[in-house]
Amino acid sequence: MNSILDIKKNTAVEEAIAYCDLQGLEVVFTEDVSRTELQIISERTKHLPAMYHASVGMLLDRLKNGCFLLMKNEEIYGHIFAHRHTIDKYSVFERSSLWVHKSIRNNNLGLLLMDCLTKKFSKEFLISIAQDHTVHQNNELLGMRFITLKDLSPVLIETLEKLGKLRDEYKYKYYVNPYFESKINQFNKILKNKI
Repeated sequence: MNSILDIKKNTAVEEAIAYCDLQGLEVVFTEDVSRTELQIISERTKHLPAMYHASVGMLLDRLKNGCFLLMKNEEIYGHIFAHRHTIDKYSVFERSSLWVHKSIRNNNLGLLLMDCLTKKFSKEFLISIAQDHTVHQNNELLGMRFITLKDLSPVLIETLEKLGKLRDEYKYKYYVNPYFESKINQFNKILKNKI
């Protein structure tokens, strides 16, 4: 990553951490969220147009990979999950259900949650599919590379399509982490043999 983006990312993340300290917010990694909270999160994904709807069952499945929560006094102020797709025998993780409470949204907390999850899955195939320009900027700050569908194996595209995750490239952009980027040609060749 170039040094300007590094400095910008580090500054934004440091500001978000300082804000959390000041406000008594804590970022927690967990695989345990109550069913009541999952129901609230599921409803939130249904009613916010920028989010892909996730049922309680889907969230329970994603919880096996863990999630990061932004907590204060046992109340959730933000969350991000890792959605695991299985392509052949490989796992591709997608950051999903990113949300930050509107009262604290303009403090780089979404970037902080994205950064935590991106670091956690740095040695895995990690993909981000989003339409929001801020998420695109954050992906670039986190060192993820923009790719087009033509860069991906038809098997991967077909799997994403079956899962309802294939998006319109005019509205949505795809980003992959450095590990995925370093292996993408090899990954595509392996999957090409599966057609």
